[in-house]
Amino acid sequence: MGLELFKIGFISVTFFDLLDIAILSFILYKLYFFIRGTRAAQMFVGLVLISIVSLFVQLFNLSGVNWIFTNMKTVWVVAFVILFQPELRRILIYIGQSPLVRRIVKPTITLRIVEEVLKASRELSRRGYGGLFVMVKNVGIKSILEKGTPIQAEVSAPLIVSIFNPRSPLHDGAIIIQNEVIAAAQCILPLSQNPDLPPHLGTRHRAALGLSEETDAAIIVISEETGRISLAVGGELKSNLDYQELRNMLDEFFEIRPGL
Repeated sequence: MGLELFKIGFISVTFFDLLDIAILSFILYKLYFFIRGTRAAQMFVGLVLISIVSLFVQLFNLSGVNWIFTNMKTVWVVAFVILFQPELRRILIYIGQSPLVRRIVKPTITLRIVEEVLKASRELSRRGYGGLFVMVKNVGIKSILEKGTPIQAEVSAPLIVSIFNPRSPLHDGAIIIQNEVIAAAQCILPLSQNPDLPPHLGTRHRAALGLSEETDAAIIVISEETGRISLAVGGELKSNLDYQELRNMLDEFFEIRPGL
């Protein structure tokens, strides 16, 4: 029992009641933040409606319907995990990116790697080659790596440009930069399922967004048609970036301080 603060009619409100409401409001807000603009938003509304119906069923003591809802509780939990798997993964990634965790787990993307990636991006754009490269931060993508072609080579701009040369057998798919090396090429990334994406976005951009929705990686896309450079991070795509804009975003994302 907490110390009573005030009453609303016959309902006693304590400090812990207010704390409970604040925490629940924060959780619901964050949940909305992670599912807005996705198909999961519609499914979430459906689950909320089912929950409301369940409350009315219990309130009016509808025995038969209440029995169905009671015995379906386990199924609801499993269905929730399956339906909201990408969103739950993003929530866990968000938690894992707290300042405390970032102090313990340091990204393996260094200033030298960013420099090579920037040079490669600019050269691919100049030559009109398409490009797609993933810079892994903290969340591993082992399942994607295993389906690609192993490289395990030092990160260098000439190597990246040669991989994405249209005559290269490795130019399709993405390269993965992890643990300070190009770990693999020809990697297939999951496409974004966001129904609100502009129709003009190509497969590379949808793949970049898809992976950024599920992990904390930074994915760079160079358009073969326009030569424009884009960066996908956290489910958002920043397009038509120049050299300096891309540098600033990567430095901030990987917490790199040039010159130190």
